Amino acid sequence: MRTTGTPGWWRPDASPDQPADAAGNGRPNARPNKGSSDESNLPFYALLLFTFILFLAPQQIFPVLAPLRIAMLSIVLVSTVHVGSRLARGLPVLHCPPGVIIALGLTAWAICSIPLSLWPGGSLNFLTGKYFKTIIVFLLLASVINSAERLKGISWALVIMAVPLALTAINNLLSGVTMEGGQRIVGYDAPLAENPNDMALLLNLLLPLAIGLFLGATSVLRKMILLAMVTLMVAGVIATFSRAGFLTLAVTFVCYLFLLRRRPGRFFAPAILVIAIVALPIMPGDYIGRLSTITDVQSDETGSAQIRLRDSVTAVRLVLENPFLGTGVGTNALAMNDARGSTWTEIHNVYLTIGVELGLPGVILFLMLLIAAIKAAHAMVLQTRAQPQLYGLHCLAEGIKVSLIAFSVAAFFHPVAYHFYFYYIAGLAMALSQISLPDTLNVAEGNRL
Repeated sequence: MRTTGTPGWWRPDASPDQPADAAGNGRPNARPNKGSSDESNLPFYALLLFTFILFLAPQQIFPVLAPLRIAMLSIVLVSTVHVGSRLARGLPVLHCPPGVIIALGLTAWAICSIPLSLWPGGSLNFLTGKYFKTIIVFLLLASVINSAERLKGISWALVIMAVPLALTAINNLLSGVTMEGGQRIVGYDAPLAENPNDMALLLNLLLPLAIGLFLGATSVLRKMILLAMVTLMVAGVIATFSRAGFLTLAVTFVCYLFLLRRRPGRFFAPAILVIAIVALPIMPGDYIGRLSTITDVQSDETGSAQIRLRDSVTAVRLVLENPFLGTGVGTNALAMNDARGSTWTEIHNVYLTIGVELGLPGVILFLMLLIAAIKAAHAMVLQTRAQPQLYGLHCLAEGIKVSLIAFSVAAFFHPVAYHFYFYYIAGLAMALSQISLPDTLNVAEGNRL
């Protein structure tokens, strides 16, 4: 039985300013968990509402909602409720680990690029119309998700929302619902999944969260449900015929093959590999042919692989010509038009996009942010490794880390430098640093009693 008011065997006496970590050592950087006892849950529910609108776009299903701009209204709602809730309780408005400071620095550098931009007005509109929204959501995620329960709740929500995306991809493949030209499926009618490449990226980034929930689940029923979701998400990625999606999927597989090598779930990754090998004969022949163009660029009959290779070479040249200032945030398509002719296509590489627009300082800041997010997730993995009661949190932190590693590879193939994909997962990683392990252990112990 737990004795109220006295430290448990896992937690020696600790001052309020320096709570103990899971191993019983003082952890100055940890903050007490404010999640559900003395802080309103309204910001969390408002954040879930925004996530639902962002991922599934109900305004596309119910056009009457479109004029209301519910996505923007939901951001305003989350921000207002969060700020009001924190100020009313005398708490800091923002949680500011190193990664958040770096993200703000990157934003400041993007603002500084406007006066010397190829198109200052366009850069300003891009910042206020897209990037500021992304950064605001990143900051909200880092601050609102301040308990293991909230992290688990939003992870479940994200995985559940991935199911209709995956089902849409599979159904479109089986039904022959393709884009003009008939080679690739139509995506889901939402901003983050409207084309097959974006859908593959989104499913790939959410897949490690599903695997983390699966590994940490204690109920057989939940494990079965999550395994079905994982299977659907993998099938959804394959249905997009995305080469970058396949490579990102392979990275996730290799990561879990390494992570599970000495754990009871070590047979999970090999089992998935066996299923994939068995399924190869029933995959569409075009899929295997498309994957072959990854190593043989010139064999791509659509010409997209050759175009992207040439664009990458051109982008590298642009970075070398203007390594410090860049061409201004949001102007990579304009800069590429000047360099190789007018096609109005973006650079399909996050690092080169930032390099062209913000110069090498922008690339360095973005890499620092990516590394800071991975380190934040890895720190939680290490802190929870020796605590069986925190195995669920451990697996989720692993999932966030794997998702970030997967993005670091996918970033070479997608034009999503300022989009929600990376910043959503990075926001969850930043949130990990404010989750109190003693409070989480208290909850876990209370659930057993």
